[in-house]
Amino acid sequence: MNIAIFLTLVRLSSIPIFGLFYYLPSRWAHPTAAIVFVFAGITDWLDGYIARSLSQTTDLGAFLDPVVDKLLVGAALVLVIGECYTNYLSIPGAIIICREIIISALREWMAELGKRASMTVTFLSKIKTTFQMVALILLIWYAPKTSSWILVTGVVLLWITALLTIWTMVIYLKITWRDLTTFYER
Repeated sequence: MNIAIFLTLVRLSSIPIFGLFYYLPSRWAHPTAAIVFVFAGITDWLDGYIARSLSQTTDLGAFLDPVVDKLLVGAALVLVIGECYTNYLSIPGAIIICREIIISALREWMAELGKRASMTVTFLSKIKTTFQMVALILLIWYAPKTSSWILVTGVVLLWITALLTIWTMVIYLKITWRDLTTFYER
């Protein structure tokens, strides 16, 4: 096991820790959960950087990294949405989760066709991820049942993320459409 994969596994193991802190009955529970989430986000950046700079990229790492990312974001969205019972978080959360499932399935399908390279991450996806992580940090730190400008900022950023999510999904579908329709016509 190389360092990059180890960091990915650390990020995976941080998910239940983050969830545990989120639900503790304490005023410091949400800030602590947000700090664990930030730590997990840093390991996401760090594992990719280390894998590239130390030439430690592997097929296992290429598979695990996006799966663990989706689990982390999905868990955060479910926790935050579960605490608020309104559409202002449920709708963008559902859009984001559905897109992640569709794109993950599409990545696997393209890998089956031997065309994983056509599903490389776009710059717009990196922007989406940045908005998403900042929104989730704010929403985790400040529980959805509270009221503050920081919470409003988190909600607005989550809606921007949902729009970017749809946009990037359309881009990925356009990139892969020929391969998808060619396979279907066989």
